[in-house]
Amino acid sequence: DSDYNYKPTHGIGAALFFLSMSGLFHMGFTPANMWAQAILGHGGGVFGMTAWPIKTYLGSIAAWVVLTAMAMVSLLLMFNTLIVHLLVINKKIFSSFGVFGKSAIKIINEVSKKDKNAPDEQPDDDYEDGEEEKTDEENESEDDDEDYRLKITSRKIGGDDDDEDDAKKFENGNLLDLKPGKTLGLEKAWPQKTVIKPTPKLDLLTSKRSKPTSGDIKANTEIIRETLQEFGIDVDMGESSVGPTVTRYTLKPKKGMKLSRIIALSNDLSLALAAHPIRIEAPIPGKSLVGIEVPNEKTAIITFKELFESDEYRNRKHNMMVALGKDVAGKVWFADLPRMPHLLIAGSTGSGKTVCVNTILTSLLYQNTAETLRIFMVDPKRVELTLYNGIPHLLTPVITNTADTIKALKWTTAEMDRRFEILSQDKSRDLDSYNSKHPNDKIPHLVFVVDELADLMATAAGEIEAGIIRLAQMARAVGIHLVLATQRPSVDVITGLMKANIPGRIAFSLPSIIDSRTILDTSGAEKLLGRGDMLYLNNELSKPVRIQGAFLSEDDLKNVVKYLQKGEYVEYDEKILKQNESGSAINVFDGSDDDSDKFFEESKRLVVQAGKASASYLQRKLKIGYARAARILDELEEAGIIGPADGAKPREILITEEELNAEAHMKMTESMHGKKSLIYDLGEEVDVEEYSDDVDVEPEDEIPTNVGKDEETVIPATSEEEDKGEEIEEDADETVSEEVVESTDKETLIPILHRDEIPTSVGKEKAETEEDEEKLT
Repeated sequence: DSDYNYKPTHGIGAALFFLSMSGLFHMGFTPANMWAQAILGHGGGVFGMTAWPIKTYLGSIAAWVVLTAMAMVSLLLMFNTLIVHLLVINKKIFSSFGVFGKSAIKIINEVSKKDKNAPDEQPDDDYEDGEEEKTDEENESEDDDEDYRLKITSRKIGGDDDDEDDAKKFENGNLLDLKPGKTLGLEKAWPQKTVIKPTPKLDLLTSKRSKPTSGDIKANTEIIRETLQEFGIDVDMGESSVGPTVTRYTLKPKKGMKLSRIIALSNDLSLALAAHPIRIEAPIPGKSLVGIEVPNEKTAIITFKELFESDEYRNRKHNMMVALGKDVAGKVWFADLPRMPHLLIAGSTGSGKTVCVNTILTSLLYQNTAETLRIFMVDPKRVELTLYNGIPHLLTPVITNTADTIKALKWTTAEMDRRFEILSQDKSRDLDSYNSKHPNDKIPHLVFVVDELADLMATAAGEIEAGIIRLAQMARAVGIHLVLATQRPSVDVITGLMKANIPGRIAFSLPSIIDSRTILDTSGAEKLLGRGDMLYLNNELSKPVRIQGAFLSEDDLKNVVKYLQKGEYVEYDEKILKQNESGSAINVFDGSDDDSDKFFEESKRLVVQAGKASASYLQRKLKIGYARAARILDELEEAGIIGPADGAKPREILITEEELNAEAHMKMTESMHGKKSLIYDLGEEVDVEEYSDDVDVEPEDEIPTNVGKDEETVIPATSEEEDKGEEIEEDADETVSEEVVESTDKETLIPILHRDEIPTSVGKEKAETEEDEEKLT
């Protein structure tokens, strides 16, 4: 169980404790009689025979000492603690052991005092009185006691009642000032349940290495030189390097030669070499050379296992490195995700985009447990990332629809604000600084992966873009990272604000130079070969780097996922995708979000009274966002209140204000006849207390005329009073219908009814004299 961190030493300690205690119970018998007593079940039973060889060969006293020592060692193993901690915490118990116990405690206090190396520590000759020296030693002993208690308490998982009781015992001391932001583990910085499993091994992966075939390098070098010379460009050919996908030929033009002339001959070189497409890199970053990249006749496959067996992986700085592949020179490339800190991936179908996403995820899974990494996965295509369901790193199952994606973005934004609050209280600059201060209460990195951004932007562009931009702007310091992939890197999918806040870019093969400039701000991606051939750019590179991406087969991916799925069943947090839909959940985009909008009735009244219906009008009147206003218009159209949109023409209002008032009056009447009717017929028993509670009036003043002062007496009305009552009832209905226009809320209808407006089947005048009462009788 990850909550208790069971270890093999716990089992060894329990077995050793059982054997030692059984031997101690068996020490009362002689060695010759031990087996007979064990058969009868006396003493320690059969396991009590542990004492027989010790007592036979070492003697009775030595056997007692050995078995007692075994029992003490077993306790230390079971509770995973040190004897020093036990001595300090149980100081009073060990002090009762006499000179030996007091001496042991004194030695421990002296050692701990030396370890502290406090600058304000005073020498022994500063004490003038022996009694003062004794008092200070007691205080130091108490401080040591508290320090050891703090160390042990900090191992516990916060949130338990026992921890709260233990923490209250130390509130009078200075423990809370030892570590800023630490709350003795009472409130965990990461409250989600974590199932910790060991990271996968490389044995789960296969390594099928192959070599590229570049063709005749010398012949190609001569062709390039002669072609350029035909156009009046003299160059000196340099070295060539064979990469996994392309071979790069280098050349140095003569002085005074413009590089633009060489770049303009791209198609002519492609024709001469019979290779398409070729890419000219002028100049090569860090060198005064021009590079011409020619596709190989046979490409090499860069396996994922090959990258993880490299020296670059062994010498990595931290466990958030992402494997990319190899460049033209054969150098292994790993991307530093926290330094990026977000990544944007674009590539057409079949270019290797999804394989790259799987490689990124597997790289993180190989380096992190669920204690240090949690992931959101969004897969609108429903077939690419759903394989990961069941691994402990996921916060929710793989999300496949837009509504759940918006909820996940809202939760992530709220989590970002919560983490900023924690770091602010702890006075830490970033997540790594906080985790280094609190090794027993770490906050994991959070990675939000979207496999197809274009589909989400097509259905809910406003909310998706707002959430992504806010996370991209602020989430780096708190360890939240975005990995966004799309097939169509157009400006309506990858907006300017997104590009400005996501410096990490990976471009696979794209159909046009416009798409290449959208994702990379430069050309080049339109000349890639596909099948993992990429251009990588981050905020530290001046120009994109061409890399052959690592290949992770489906079988290898399934092996890794199955390994992580084994063991304890993973329970996801259902609250993330079941947020309160009434608007109480945090909405960082445009106010509250609702499926059945509570502003529907008010919107209906506004558009009918104004005689016009538009999203901007509802935005101004209701103070809501555009997306919600547009959704309310759709609901009004479905309900038959307004007509459909007709280009630039305003929508038609299909009902009048009189029809709206009549509808409201009908709803009011139905509500009045619902739970407790306010209309009383002749001969019907009336409960004055319920009547007064509903209408919120005094019973003595508001009892209908046909009801006597006694609550249980019902007085029938005469025919004249019935006619008068019907007239009053009609007046009351008219009065109520007039005030319905002002408020259609059912809860506000009852307080509108005044004394003169309460419908009744008898006269409303109260009998004031005995003669009137007799006439009524």
